[in-house]
Amino acid sequence: MSKNTASRTLRDVSGLDNEPPRLGDSVLILIDFQNTYRTGVMALEGAEEALAAGARLLERARAAGTPVIHVINDGGENTPYDIRAHIGSISDEVAPIDGEPVVVKQVPNAFHGTELEKTLADLGAAPGSGKDLVLAGFMTHMCITFTAEGAFYRGYRPTVVAEATATRSLPAPDGKALPASALQTAALTTITDVFGLVVPTVDGLRA
Repeated sequence: MSKNTASRTLRDVSGLDNEPPRLGDSVLILIDFQNTYRTGVMALEGAEEALAAGARLLERARAAGTPVIHVINDGGENTPYDIRAHIGSISDEVAPIDGEPVVVKQVPNAFHGTELEKTLADLGAAPGSGKDLVLAGFMTHMCITFTAEGAFYRGYRPTVVAEATATRSLPAPDGKALPASALQTAALTTITDVFGLVVPTVDGLRA
């Protein structure tokens, strides 16, 4: 195989469906769109652009009658994830409205130790219901990736909207800086290998 030739994904090898879902047949899960990631020590590259895309996605979902769940990470008082303070609150641009549940988590996988699975079931979106999950939010390499993994293992077919996600540069194991753009691509590629689908833009989802 040429070094420039990509391997087949595990989804392809396994015969899994790669057709993006209709937004109207899905549940939208917005993950950690918190002020945490817009300023200070946890500021992400591309956070404002991703948040704007998330707001457009949310507007489309509400117009389509798509159920929306907001997930927020609680790191405790006096941390960047303090949900009792402005720094840890959900950003105004994607704030919940009446009737939209908020699920609180404390680890990257939004299913672990939370009410997310019950909340989905209450919305008629239990595994096997035919409802897909659409994911967006922060950070791509952590909570988006591991929530997609958690959804996949529970029998869901998650789809991530790439432009409504963002991450940050990190030190690689060799000590060199791994740019946010490279980590973003790697995380989305990990998801598409088996855990779910990725659509590049909000407009990539049919209403």
